[in-house]
Amino acid sequence: MRMRTLLTALLSFAAGVLVMLLVTGHRAPPNQEKPSVAASSSAAPAPASSSSDTDDNDDNDNWPSQGPSPEQVIYSQPTMVSQAVSKLSPRVPDKTNLYLVTFAGDGGEDVFRNEAEYAAQLFTQRFGPTAHAVVLENNPTTLQSHPLASWSNLEATLDQLTTVMKPDQDILVLYMTSHGDEDHNLLVDMDPLPLDQIGAPDLAGILKKRAFKWKVVVVNACYSGGFVPDLRGPGTLVLTAARTDRSSFGCGSDSDITYFGKAWLVDALNKTDNLVDAFQIAKRDISGWEAQDKLTPSEPQMDVGAGIAQQLEAWRKEVAPAPAVPFMPPPPSASNASAQ
Repeated sequence: MRMRTLLTALLSFAAGVLVMLLVTGHRAPPNQEKPSVAASSSAAPAPASSSSDTDDNDDNDNWPSQGPSPEQVIYSQPTMVSQAVSKLSPRVPDKTNLYLVTFAGDGGEDVFRNEAEYAAQLFTQRFGPTAHAVVLENNPTTLQSHPLASWSNLEATLDQLTTVMKPDQDILVLYMTSHGDEDHNLLVDMDPLPLDQIGAPDLAGILKKRAFKWKVVVVNACYSGGFVPDLRGPGTLVLTAARTDRSSFGCGSDSDITYFGKAWLVDALNKTDNLVDAFQIAKRDISGWEAQDKLTPSEPQMDVGAGIAQQLEAWRKEVAPAPAVPFMPPPPSASNASAQ
């Protein structure tokens, strides 16, 4: 009888620990630094946070105490992914199309959501009907309007895109933005959901399982140069915000947008539709901002695989760029406002 009572107590304790792990998840420590800089069209990003979405639910600002429950969020994801893909504009036939997937990994800072949503807005508004975009993001204000940025949702989105795209002709652009660590892992976090982190081999494996011949993979995070060896290959352009052993800058609850996001998205791609030329412009601007603020250079990296430059040129021939798309982040969400 005493042994049975002891066994029951041990099982109860183990069950309690499991529940706590499922609810709280785990969060990697942030690694990106947060300099304070002035803002202008040629200056580094300014402090503040957030991004735009007209479907935001104010109740979600205090999630999970308000808004949908964690269980409701998790079980809604397959439907939300399918809806996001179904809302894509129709593929333009007989032309090379470009499909952008943005992935804002850290739900604790609006800066990543800002970039994910702005990139989608920029590509679809500026580059015309051959550009399409799906936004995956972790943010308490968009739990009911955008699918989560999670490993599972990324795979599901890519799987569904293979039924919409022509994988041997169209170009996949994957824009990943989050914190990164020295072991080359991206922070994927939407507390209290237990989300898996994504490392360099993981991201490479996800892409290799799918039949996308032409890819542009952008990793905007600290130490993101460590993703290049796993991602490089024929038909692939890899862009990173930093070299393998360096931090990148501009994230944090007091930032609107990262250095790389402002330089490559807001400034450079509003001047040119050439993604490689835009990277060179961004790299130069970032170097200037870092020198101005006496920061250790992040040294963004680029690897151009065989054929991808020519395929991007084929897409560009069908593009008549529209005017520049302004970056206008809204007020910060409640969680970010309280952190400032």
